Amino acid sequence: MKINIPYTMLIRAIKYCSTFETYVKEREKLRMALLLNKYPGEFIEKQFSRVFQKHNLIEPLSTSNYITLREKLIYLGTNEKMPFDYRSTMFIHFTYCLNMKTLPAKFHALWNKYFIESPIHETKPVLGTRNVKNLQQHLVHNK
Repeated sequence: MKINIPYTMLIRAIKYCSTFETYVKEREKLRMALLLNKYPGEFIEKQFSRVFQKHNLIEPLSTSNYITLREKLIYLGTNEKMPFDYRSTMFIHFTYCLNMKTLPAKFHALWNKYFIESPIHETKPVLGTRNVKNLQQHLVHNK
């Protein structure tokens, strides 16, 4: 069960519904869809209330404060990407399997142990994994 799914669904509903009445109908449709997908009602309510807490909405949602919340969410914008310095970052990719589970922690421990006083220590290693190709992934991809 993903925590951000009900949260994001409600944010989207607030952004897309231009009136409070359509929002109320859409919220009930979302709640029903989540219940049909085996999300507990208490969990749904908690995530919906998290939306209002995050945007400092203390009183119950009404027509007047719905419009201000909607405008706030629409014009809030998305998280801007931070500039990335590729000169000071080294990307290391490896194929993931169960015995490679501890590789990132061991790699960083060895990196800090042996390169602590070296000029290369200013370079930040970023480990990325690739999945092992198997028949199931191949068949799903080609479907």
